[in-house]
Formats: sequence, C-alpha cells, structure tokens
Amino acid sequence: MNIFSYRQASDATSAVTLKKSGPATKYLGGGTNLVDLMRETVEKPETLVDVTHLPGEIDQRADGSLLIGAVAKNTALAAHPAIRSDFPLLSRSILAGASAQIRNVATVGGNILQRTRCRYFYDNAARCNKRQPQAGCDALEGFNRYHAILGASDSCIATHPSDMCVALVALGTVVHLQGSEGTRSMPLTELHRLPGNRPEVETELQPDELITAIEIPPLGFARRSTYRKVRDRASYAFALISVAAALDIDDAGIVRDVRLAFGGVAHKPWRAAKAEAALKGRVAGTEAFRAAAEAELADAVPLRENAFKIELAKRTIVAVLDELKGENA
Repeated sequence: MNIFSYRQASDATSAVTLKKSGPATKYLGGGTNLVDLMRETVEKPETLVDVTHLPGEIDQRADGSLLIGAVAKNTALAAHPAIRSDFPLLSRSILAGASAQIRNVATVGGNILQRTRCRYFYDNAARCNKRQPQAGCDALEGFNRYHAILGASDSCIATHPSDMCVALVALGTVVHLQGSEGTRSMPLTELHRLPGNRPEVETELQPDELITAIEIPPLGFARRSTYRKVRDRASYAFALISVAAALDIDDAGIVRDVRLAFGGVAHKPWRAAKAEAALKGRVAGTEAFRAAAEAELADAVPLRENAFKIELAKRTIVAVLDELKGENA
C-alpha cells in the first residue's frame, strides 16, 4: 500500500475544501471498497478525507418519502422499520450483499460509488481500460461469465457490483451532492455512466463533489416489492442476475404501475424502462411478464461465457413478477 495522509472532515463544506487540496485526494467512508483497491495498488491516493462524521440519519417524512444521510450504515438502512415495511425491496437488496461485518461499516454513499469487481480491473498484470485508459480489455476474450450483456462497449464489459443500487434505481431515488460550485441533485439513474470509450469515467460527479444524502420519493405500492439475486453460491457472491421489482395491479387484474431494475447486467444499475412500458395497462400474468422481459433484453449482447444470462434474466423477471402478482391477489 502506498503512503498517504489522513484528514477528517467535520462537515460537507470542510470535506469539499479538503478534497480540493490535491488531485490524488479521495473521500473515505467505510472503506470497504477503497481500502481493498489501495491494497491492490489500483487506487493510490495521496490523501484520504474521512467523511464518516457527516450526517447519517434516516428521516421518514410525512408524505412517505425518506431522506437518508450518505454515511448511514447499510445495516441500519436494512433494519429501519420504515424501509422494511414500505420499501422491502431495498432492505432485501442490502441483506443480499456482502457479509454482516461489511454491512456494519459500509456507507450508503460508498455503496453507490463502489467500483467494479472485475478481476482484470483488480489485476495490475492485466490490460484494463478502466484502470489504464487505452490499454485494452482482457475481459473481452477472457473469463467473462459475470460481465455485462447490456450497454457495454469494446472498451469495457464490467458490471456495477451493488445490490442496493438496483433497488434504489427502481425506487426513483434522487442523489444530493455538494461541491465547490454549490449543491445540486440528480436522479440516481443519471449518476452512473455507461462505458463507451471512456470507462475510466464512471459517474457524472465533478472531481470534488460529495454525495451528502439520498432521497427516496413516496411510492405506496412499493410495500408489494421484492429483490431476487441469482448467484453461484448462497452468500458473499456477486449477482449473475438480480431483479428489484414493485408491482401495482387493479381489481380487474390490470397493471397500473410497475418498477423494475436489474443488477449484474451492465456498467450501471439498469432501470428496465422498456419492460415497465410494456407492462403498464396489460393484464398481469406470465404471458405479459415474459413479453416485457423479451422487450427489455432485445438488445442484449452476449459474450463467450455469459450467453446464459439473457434467458436467466428473462426467467428471473417472470418469477419475481409472478410472486408479486400473488401478493396482489
């Protein structure tokens, strides 16, 4: 690990000021991803700015929305009564990720900004455009069972590793930011970038911007929601495919509204807008669910080792929606 200095921020303003002290300065939350990357010498910050003293409250508002401080711990989020009752897909997604020990220290902001777990990104002996721009991508012809089938490019086929972000994207979460130019907000769907020919640029954040909070808008039918993660082993494994879903069906059996998002398929948490559009106004049932899945996966591009993901994703979508239909009955 390289030598670095450590600074502690007392609030968001001081954190941004410290971040501007040099281009090789990084914000430090729980450190569950950044410290790993430092050990592997993928990240080599000269200064770490500890932001864990910033607000981490979980505030339930009268309209049913939630305002969550960026340094709230993942464990606290998963266990919060309002989240367990009103947004169960979020609680389940967090519990599906990592281990209890990691969830106890990992922060919401850090989870959102974690970097890919692609083995070639972590391996300094491998070619990786994300780690070293224009170096090439060894994953294209290498071990790519876990890699992207949507939104990838010839420069990068890595996937975003977060479970929590998949649920947050489905819920229409808004991210609050602070930087040297002031404060702003953006939908989480717009925060992460697809790789294109610049996979090293992973988000739309400005260099000194800090996530200060996230906001989950009210969504009554999210009480009937779930998260399903398909993986190679039962725990501490990244998703081959994951689905976050909420479904609202009227008394006639028609889909009034639906939220769908995928993990394990793309460089960013994938909001399934085509599938949502295909379902609204349709009679809820396996046939409609399958048609919606087909619509969303129509543009999927398989690699040598992950073609199975396309059918797996379709079947997982249908299974999850069938489950929620039963809960609506």
